[in-house]
Amino acid sequence: MASPSGSPHRSLYKVVGSPPWKEAFRQGCLERMKNSRDRLLNKYRQAGGNVPRGAQNTFLVHEVMEQEWNALQSVGRCAETLAQVEEPVGLAVLEEIQQELTDQEQSFISEYEKSLQFDQQCLSIMLAEWEANPLICPVCTKYNLGIASGVVMCPCGVYIPSNSPELTESKLRAFLEDRVHEHSVHCSHMPEFSVTEGTGEKPNLLMSCLACDFWAVIL
Repeated sequence: MASPSGSPHRSLYKVVGSPPWKEAFRQGCLERMKNSRDRLLNKYRQAGGNVPRGAQNTFLVHEVMEQEWNALQSVGRCAETLAQVEEPVGLAVLEEIQQELTDQEQSFISEYEKSLQFDQQCLSIMLAEWEANPLICPVCTKYNLGIASGVVMCPCGVYIPSNSPELTESKLRAFLEDRVHEHSVHCSHMPEFSVTEGTGEKPNLLMSCLACDFWAVIL
């Protein structure tokens, strides 16, 4: 992406300074940022969410702009017109697009943080209900689980014969809480529970998390 002056950013300023190219570059960058949302949030999670806000602390903005510049450069159109664009004009346009991308990036992070906060609240409520009330079914989160002769049942359709006739509500509660706490050490998202239904095999109660790929067999 280097220009004759040897500065990649100077070359980029010239490209986005031309009005026709400005909108093409802007739209391309915004689309790339939108398509990179999952990768952005993964970078944010890896950073632990402890990165100060600001353009200098963005995760993908410069990378997205670099990629879009390379894509436009490969088209090879309007080279003479672009070469005539004055650098100060290009710089102002570049900063405008960079700020718009930064705002979009921060919007994705804010949405993620709100979702994370909601998951944390749901998790706290679920754990409080487990501790204070009859054991709520983790699959439907609506009905109470019943356990008889080692079989776990719920009106929602959950039916899991365990290998332990001595299984009690308190033991199952402990299994669930241990796994939830184990997961919460490294991920704050709300885990999901499901029952496997393999042909000819005993069903199992599973806990999984799409955000961190964690999974565990409860029963």
